[in-house]
Parts: sequence; C-alpha cells; structure tokens
Amino acid sequence: MRKTFRGVAGVVVFLVIWELFSRSGAVAQEYFPPASTVLLRFVQLLGDQMFLLDLVATVLAWAIALGLSIVIAVPLGLLLGSMPLVRAVTRSIIEFLRPIPSVALIPLAIILVGAGPETKISLAVYASVWPILFNTIYALDEIDPLLVDTARSFGFGKGRVMFTVSLPHAAPFVLTGIRMAAATALILVVSTEYLAGGSSGLGSFVLDASTGAGRMDLVLASTLVAGLIGWAINEALEALHRRGLRWSTPERITG
Repeated sequence: MRKTFRGVAGVVVFLVIWELFSRSGAVAQEYFPPASTVLLRFVQLLGDQMFLLDLVATVLAWAIALGLSIVIAVPLGLLLGSMPLVRAVTRSIIEFLRPIPSVALIPLAIILVGAGPETKISLAVYASVWPILFNTIYALDEIDPLLVDTARSFGFGKGRVMFTVSLPHAAPFVLTGIRMAAATALILVVSTEYLAGGSSGLGSFVLDASTGAGRMDLVLASTLVAGLIGWAINEALEALHRRGLRWSTPERITG
C-alpha cells in the first residue's frame, strides 16, 4: 500500500505542476494545454468509437509483433548460446544489423511488404528481436557448467539437457528480454503509424490531430493512452515473473 500511495502521490504532484505551468502563461495553452483539459479529452476518447478502433489496431499489431519476436528470438538465442561455432560465425552479421534504427528502414519496409499493417509489424519485430535474443544468449552463458555436467552424467542427451537445465535457467532472463521488447514493440508500432502515415492506429490518430486541426489536447490525451498501455503491459509481465517464476525473484532467493 505504501508503494502504491507513493506512486499515486508522484502522479498527482506531476499533474499539479503541469497544470500550474500551463496556466502560468509561459507557453500558449493551445500548444501546451493544462492537465485538466488533457484528462477531460482522455475520458472523452475512451468513449469515441473511432479512437477505440485505432487503439485496437495498435494493440493488435503490437501483440502480433511481440509474439513473432518471441518465436524468432528464443530458439535462435538457444541455438547461438549452445553452439559457440555458429555464434562466432554469425557475430559480425548480428552486430552489424543490431544498431540499425528500425525507423530508418520504413521506406525499405514499405517497398518490400507494402504500406499496410505489415510495415509496422515487421519493423516492430526487427527492433524487438534483439533484447530477447541477447538475453537468451546471456542466460546460457551464465549457466553453471556443473549443472550441465551433472545432467550429462545421468545420461541426458543435448535435447533433454536443453529442456531440463538450460530453459529453466534461461526463463527469467528471457522474460526480462520480453519486457524490454514489449516496450520497444509498442514504440515502433506507434512511431511507424505516425511516420509512415498509416490508415489506422494511435500514431495515425496523433498525426491527424497534430497536422489537421492542430489539437494538442487530443495529441497529449492519445499519448497518455499509449503510456498507460505500456505501463499495463509492463505490470502484467512483472506479475507473470513474480508468480510464474517465483523461484527466481530476489525476494524468493533471499527469503
């Protein structure tokens, strides 16, 4: 309860400072509307059917992108982490591709997959694969060799060692990578919708509100929705970590 109270208190203080600054006249309210105005628009947007359709389009694209990232990155991370030769051969390619900003690939993605939802999904997958991949590889690097040797001494083959030793050890690291990838995927989906001018999604809603009517209250309200979605996703994944992998949490280890 104390942690929750502190969190709520921090939000309230932030909103009060925002409200006072906006009404101080330092910046025109049409460019930086007060928090009370933005919160009112936020409530109104939750009852707007067209906005909710945009919201569903963004969340659906995010879920598909994150799912594809997990399906690609986890097996690939297990492969690279357990086979040093393959990892050494592919290291240069991976290190070359990893720093490339996903948004810089928007023109190429539009040419290759079209200007539909496939663009934002493919770019979000490209950006989200890396944290899951490297966390999986790191997890395998941190396995105590004694655990692997013990399993092999009992006659376990490579496959059985992978599923009974490597995967349970890697699970907390993989879930941490998924949490990072979830935020990255949401950012990329919304950014691509905005920059590529998609027909639906939160990014396209922000683009229309900012360039058409110039409604900064709608822009900030929809941004607030995106932030709350990201917060809810992170809280859900943290809860999954605490309950599903309770044995790996610091509280469990020290307790």
